[in-house]
Amino acid sequence: MWCVCRMGWRDCTEAAAFDAIAGVSQVAQFNSTNAIDLIARAHQLVMEGYKHMFNDTLVTVWSAPNYCYRCGNVAAILELDEHLTKNFKIFEAAPQEARGVPAKKPAPDYFL
Repeated sequence: MWCVCRMGWRDCTEAAAFDAIAGVSQVAQFNSTNAIDLIARAHQLVMEGYKHMFNDTLVTVWSAPNYCYRCGNVAAILELDEHLTKNFKIFEAAPQEARGVPAKKPAPDYFL
């Protein structure tokens, strides 16, 4: 596993801006240099649960359904078999009546 911060494009504090600073050529060069076919990353909201980019050489996976109880997104888990075949499991948030009582303090806006 590689952290975006270690790819040499930017400081870790700017990793959230990954889509704006890395493109298909940078990802292809990184993958070639490191003899890998796919970068799998997380920690950026993807409404569909996962999103392929740069000719399927990078995938973002988001595993928090209905983020902060208000985004309405689905979530995903990426499974790889012994042949590295990708399988995404998609799931939605639990229904409101099945959830526990959320914390009284709302999440800060900077998490969105």
